[in-house]
Amino acid sequence: MSNYNNHPYHLVDYSPWPLTGALSVMMMVFGMVKGFNQLNYNLYFLGLLITLMIMYQWWRDISRESTLQGLHTISVTNGMRWGMILFIISEIFFFLSFFWAYFHKSLSPIIELGASWPPLGIYPFNPFKIPLLNTAILLSSGITVTWAHHSLINKNYSQTIQSLLFTVILGIYFSILQWYEYLEASFSISDSIFGSTFYMSTGFHGLHVLIGTTFLLICLLRHMNYYFSSNHHFGFEAAAWYWHFVDIVWLFLYISIYWWGN
Repeated sequence: MSNYNNHPYHLVDYSPWPLTGALSVMMMVFGMVKGFNQLNYNLYFLGLLITLMIMYQWWRDISRESTLQGLHTISVTNGMRWGMILFIISEIFFFLSFFWAYFHKSLSPIIELGASWPPLGIYPFNPFKIPLLNTAILLSSGITVTWAHHSLINKNYSQTIQSLLFTVILGIYFSILQWYEYLEASFSISDSIFGSTFYMSTGFHGLHVLIGTTFLLICLLRHMNYYFSSNHHFGFEAAAWYWHFVDIVWLFLYISIYWWGN
């Protein structure tokens, strides 16, 4: 398809990545189900490997479109900006469903829960230990990603690299601490509504942290290859918005589930 036209919009070329990506993710799901039932995860890891390869090639193509080919015009960027805003709004309602379930049960615990919250026999985490440390880590990462954004706008190449690197390290540190917290937990996802809502909400938030960390790591690599400029860096802006959303959701999780729910 020719790139020369009389309009500012990007008509995407035919791409094999949506179809192959969907098939590889389906392979991962089948492999996960097989692993749960037969303890054989070979198919899952094969699907994961193919998915990572497709992700690399798909993101490579998008990076080329936005920089080398110059296809991300102002109109295209505005469309993607609104798309990211609507995506984050949908994520807000996604987490809202978990908070709704949590408060619905915690504000009026039924007799099967011992008429108390947390339910009888459930020993929740101390909110002033690892959860508080994770809160400090995410708040710090919000500061560093804002530092990176201002450095990029001010054309400070080295400080953008440093601050983005700090943000990625803090994101990885958060994920390691959450994994350790899960290992040390005295209750599981099957322990009443408390365990279900706790692991669903914090687990999906942890998944979002992993996605956001990957998002920022890709931005770091792109910046090191001079893909961003001070006035053309929506890929980084989207990652920063997403990361701030993750920070805010964690604050609500910490206050409601770790601190108030304790």
